[in-house]
Amino acid sequence: MGITTAEKLIGAVREKADKERLNGSQVRETLKAEMVDILNIAPQGEPAVPAPLRVSLFVGVNGGGKTTSIAKYAHRRQRDGKRVLLVAADTFRAAAIDQLKKWAERAKAEVIAHQPGADPGAVVYDALQAAQNRQVEEVIIDTAGRLHTKYNLMEELKKIKRVAAKMDEAAPHEVILVIDAITGQNGLTQARYFTDAVGVTGIFLAKLDGTARGGIVLTICDELQIPIKYVGTGEKLEDMADFDAVAFVEALCA
Repeated sequence: MGITTAEKLIGAVREKADKERLNGSQVRETLKAEMVDILNIAPQGEPAVPAPLRVSLFVGVNGGGKTTSIAKYAHRRQRDGKRVLLVAADTFRAAAIDQLKKWAERAKAEVIAHQPGADPGAVVYDALQAAQNRQVEEVIIDTAGRLHTKYNLMEELKKIKRVAAKMDEAAPHEVILVIDAITGQNGLTQARYFTDAVGVTGIFLAKLDGTARGGIVLTICDELQIPIKYVGTGEKLEDMADFDAVAFVEALCA
C-alpha cells in the first residue's frame, strides 16, 4: 500500500493505542477500522435524475483484465433488466475487437465495432447513434489498453470522452479504471494519469481470486479519493461483486 498510507495508518493506530491503552487484539481491530475508513468513499457525481442513456467508459493498461471486467459488468447490468450495448473502441489491436465480440456473445449483449485501425472516436459516435435508435439503456465503451505515459494515446481517450459529451454533456456518466489486484505502486501512477485525462469516478479491482490482495487501492483511496466500486472474483461472467470495505479488509488482514 506504499509508505505514505502505511505511515498514516500506523500513526493513527499508535495514537489511539496510547490514548486508550489498547491490548494486542484491540490494536488489530483498530487497524482494520482505520483501513475501512480510508476505503469508505462516497460515490462521485451520481445524478439526481438518471440519464435515459447511460455511458460507461472503461480504461486501464494492457493485461489488467479490462475486457473481462467489461463483460462481467455488462452481464450484471443485463441481469438487472437493462439493455446494454458494448463498444469496441480499442481499434489498435484486432485481437481486442475479437475478444470483446466473444465476451459479448457469452454475455448475450450487442456490440458495435469497426475494422482494426479505425478512429476510436468514430466508433463511439456510431455506437451512440445506434444506441439511441435501438433504445439501449447503457453503452459500455472498451478502450485501448494503453500505456498511461503515452501522450498521443491518452489524448485519444480525451477525444472519446468529448465525443460522448456531444450526446449528453454529462457523459460519460461513469469512468471505471480497471486495476489488476497484483499491481503495486504503479497502480497509483495509473490512477493519477487516467484521472487527469478523463476523470476516473471508480475502480474495478480485477483478478482478486488469486494470491494478490490489492493493497494499492488503499493508497488510491487515501490520496486520490476515488471509490472502489467492483471486484472481480473469478473467470466466469458471474464472478463480480460490489466492493465491500469491511469484507475486503478482513481478507487483507487474514
